[in-house]
Amino acid sequence: MVATASAVNHDRPAAAPPPRRNPARSRAAILSAATAEFSAKGLAGARVDEIARRAGLNKRMLYQYYGNKEGLYLAVLESVYAAFRGAERALRLGDLDPAAAMRKLVTFNAAYCAEHPELISLLSTENLHRARYLKRSREVPALHGALLDMVAEILARGQAAGLFRRDVAALDLYLLIASLGWFFHSNRWTLSTIFRRDLGRPEARAAWRERAADAVLGYLRP
Repeated sequence: MVATASAVNHDRPAAAPPPRRNPARSRAAILSAATAEFSAKGLAGARVDEIARRAGLNKRMLYQYYGNKEGLYLAVLESVYAAFRGAERALRLGDLDPAAAMRKLVTFNAAYCAEHPELISLLSTENLHRARYLKRSREVPALHGALLDMVAEILARGQAAGLFRRDVAALDLYLLIASLGWFFHSNRWTLSTIFRRDLGRPEARAAWRERAADAVLGYLRP
């Protein structure tokens, strides 16, 4: 009887090893969950427990990767900026003539704000904090240095071709572009209510993108 039982135990399949942790996948899940939570509730209202639940992970892993709630919030800010700047680089504006490149950059910025409400929400929160957390970032200033280089390159090509005025700085130009895209979408709820016109409709957003591009190109005209 003992020999038989021993044989049965010997033939039993070994238990499957536990799945190996994938740090990159875990980080991505945490950032995705945290982006949703912070954009919906702000820094003060967001809860680490809820972020962990959304990510399907335990809180210990969040603290292991990001230190604390504020560290995670900064990582989210850096990730949304990096995504935005990465999408701009993918436009390959250097392949276009200066006027077409500038129009594409303006319309892209406006469209991106419309398609990524989490960007508007998170940056509005950080402005309320007067960039208290963003000041700790080393990554974001580097991203924007590359952005200004891209804008300056388009501007210089347009100036050399006689298409753009020469008394324009790259930073001033980008601030104009960003404001035209940002204001419309960050304020569309109040503006729609005040003027009783749905500015969130696809056709309204598309029309604004072209108006913004016309305004920038008109400003650049010699």
